[in-house]
Amino acid sequence: MAIQPIRLFGDPVLRTPAEPVRDFDAELRRLVKDLSDTMMDAPGVGLAAPQIGVSLRVFTYYVDDVLGHLINPDLDLSSECEEGDEGCLSLPGLTFPTTRSIHTVAKGYNMYGEPVTIEGSHLLARCIQHETDHLDGVLFIDRLDPVQRKLAMKAIREAEWAGAQPPAFKISPHSTFGKAL
Repeated sequence: MAIQPIRLFGDPVLRTPAEPVRDFDAELRRLVKDLSDTMMDAPGVGLAAPQIGVSLRVFTYYVDDVLGHLINPDLDLSSECEEGDEGCLSLPGLTFPTTRSIHTVAKGYNMYGEPVTIEGSHLLARCIQHETDHLDGVLFIDRLDPVQRKLAMKAIREAEWAGAQPPAFKISPHSTFGKAL
């Protein structure tokens, strides 16, 4: 198991759009395993690579006893939406009502480069949208209405983890420095 530290709100990697995966190699499969192990240990229903400091378009999910992952996702969202409480491992202990599409069809790839389509409703759709937002540098609090966003920012300022130093990380020994080219 390779459980990684989860980056918290304020870490710049969470606001940086992630790079598409181009190399479907052993390093990518190790990243998917690290994401899955970290998510299950947290525990959470989803975790995106930027949340462990890797700026690549990869996320894992665990919804309805199904563990999966998606790489380079492209979403098709239903026009019908619902509001539901949403939280994030990068904002521990905070949940706020967030509006999301009820249904999504997500297309992308698995860790071997094979095309994958995931269709989901309600919690799975919410999770896929939330994790794809992370890959775009968007946090769920960005989707809150102004009143809820103000409450969220107040809660963040008062959280015991607010202002915590980002975890130290190692520089990749590879010529691409951990980024796909």
